[in-house]
Amino acid sequence: MKKLWFIAALLIIGALSSCRQLTIVEENVIRNKAVNSNNIVMNEEGSKIYIANIDVHTVTIYDVKTNAVEAEIEVGKEPRQLTLSPDENVLYVSCMTDNRVDVISLNKQKVVDSFETGLGPYGLVTSQDGKWLYVANYRSSTISIINTENGETAKEIEVDDRPRTVAITADGSKLYVPHYLNANISVIDTKSEKVEKVIELHDSPDQSDPKKSQGIANTLEQFVISPDGKTAWVPHLLTNIDTPIHFEETVFPAISVIDLTTDEELVEERKELFEEINVTDTKNETIIVSNPYDLVFSPDGSKVFCVMSGSEDLVIFDLNRGGNATQIMRRINGDNPRGIVISPDGKTLYVHNAMSHDLAVIDTGGNSSYARAKQKGENISLISEDPLTPLERFGKTLFYSANSDEFAIDITGNNWMSCASCHSDGELNGLTLKTPKGPRNVPSNVVTTETGLFMWDGSRDDFTDYILTVQGEMGGMTSLNPEEPLPEDVQYMYDAMFAFLQNPNSFPPPPSPYRQKNGKLTKTALEGKELFEGKGNCLECHGGSMFTDSVKAVDENGNLTTDNTNFLHDIGTTNPLDQASDGDARAKYTNPRNVNQFDTPTLRGVWATAPYFHDGSAKTIEEAIERHQYEGSPRLTKEEITKIAEYVRSIQ
Repeated sequence: MKKLWFIAALLIIGALSSCRQLTIVEENVIRNKAVNSNNIVMNEEGSKIYIANIDVHTVTIYDVKTNAVEAEIEVGKEPRQLTLSPDENVLYVSCMTDNRVDVISLNKQKVVDSFETGLGPYGLVTSQDGKWLYVANYRSSTISIINTENGETAKEIEVDDRPRTVAITADGSKLYVPHYLNANISVIDTKSEKVEKVIELHDSPDQSDPKKSQGIANTLEQFVISPDGKTAWVPHLLTNIDTPIHFEETVFPAISVIDLTTDEELVEERKELFEEINVTDTKNETIIVSNPYDLVFSPDGSKVFCVMSGSEDLVIFDLNRGGNATQIMRRINGDNPRGIVISPDGKTLYVHNAMSHDLAVIDTGGNSSYARAKQKGENISLISEDPLTPLERFGKTLFYSANSDEFAIDITGNNWMSCASCHSDGELNGLTLKTPKGPRNVPSNVVTTETGLFMWDGSRDDFTDYILTVQGEMGGMTSLNPEEPLPEDVQYMYDAMFAFLQNPNSFPPPPSPYRQKNGKLTKTALEGKELFEGKGNCLECHGGSMFTDSVKAVDENGNLTTDNTNFLHDIGTTNPLDQASDGDARAKYTNPRNVNQFDTPTLRGVWATAPYFHDGSAKTIEEAIERHQYEGSPRLTKEEITKIAEYVRSIQ
């Protein structure tokens, strides 16, 4: 009988312990180097590389010694970045869409646990002793501090908008968290668990020549600390909002340098096109590169290798020769390079291509200032199966590419910009740009194929009409006549991009942080919903599942048409700089627009798309509601506007 009770007790203990497989941390392992979260990481020995296959929902383990994929592990949706525990037995993976971090045991090569996070986890690092996991929640603008032994969140630190990646100093005393769009970097003291400082990246000053690098810093992709711990390099874009949008005058690549002893930007050391990035070709012309994404220092800190995800190049900076770019290795094999690591001996680079899902291997050429990097062998495939159709994958590759040589026709002039240069990571950059029609707020691509007419004035009814954007703003496809049908291979490019955008997993409405934890509306939002559907009369324009009436702009056959202007509105938001349009060549000038005709934008995920209106003149949803001024517009109190705004922020 005693034996039976003993066995029963063991079974109960086993059942209880199986409820959560605890992460075991070796307390005697203390990491003593700075690390940053990334979509590709290498272990200390340089024998294994771990890659987050962003839209495949797997993590790949690559064995450097055997030059082969060792395992591909299924994880949550949209794995964005990775980090290793100090003992390198555990790999943590941010699963952005599932709002969790998956915990991979590298001994078992499988997910053994998952930690709940805030909305949209992105960057993540552990403390130097491995006891705490710091997670940047992109959607809810917080940093989760998670106990790695039990997976419980000990604290949430509120930070600025859209925290992206994370880096930790060698002594573990500070976290650096770049904010994707507003060019701020939060500095968090790990002891006090508070934001002690916010570093604001400077604008690059206006220049008399609009084709020279200048503009507002935005789209901060990484924060990489140098081997000596004295500086950090931050790849990002500069966007010039002072001149009409044009491929040679609007978006520029840049890398900012931060002094980590003072936590200030070293403004004079910023790397910019035509200045510090000024490698010339055989015609003595500057080689244009675009969309800097990730970088790595050589082990001795003498060189920096930066991948340009748009133009698909490797830019090499030599700190022994003034810190300027000394080589541009044109065209990394593969599509959309987003991550890079270097071997411990500094001889080999491994580049993660996010669209072709493979690993490119590059020989650095060694430490010499006159060494030349070069491609090495064939790329290594990282995935067993692509969840996207070939058409969708091609469309997604096009969206993120600024490679002017790769496709049936150039998609941008001289490798300058991709669609993602303005629609940052597919959504928006939070800026208002100048156009011939006046100031235009860059819209998000969330459910963009399901919301009726295109453009703020509803002047396009077919996705192929975006050839006008490619020609007029991106500088590509200029050899084509937009009035004529496109060549078959060029039409295929537009069909592919439309297929990618139409995939419901491409840009779904982001979950709203303004809802309750169970996903339901707050009491205030419920009251706002009643006002929205009643006194506010908002449903007249923002109705249906897409919260827009633009889908009704159809002809007698039910097809979208720019001829139907019954659903363009004047709500009193015309900007003095707006200009009327006679229409465009694509529509044979049958789509003229005056300065009072505006398409109704969707409200799905609108909480994440500030600023508002076609000219970006409303900074908040409350202001946008207040400024709806038209004949018969309802008179709402401040309290009612607050309630409606709470509901609108909750729409997803």
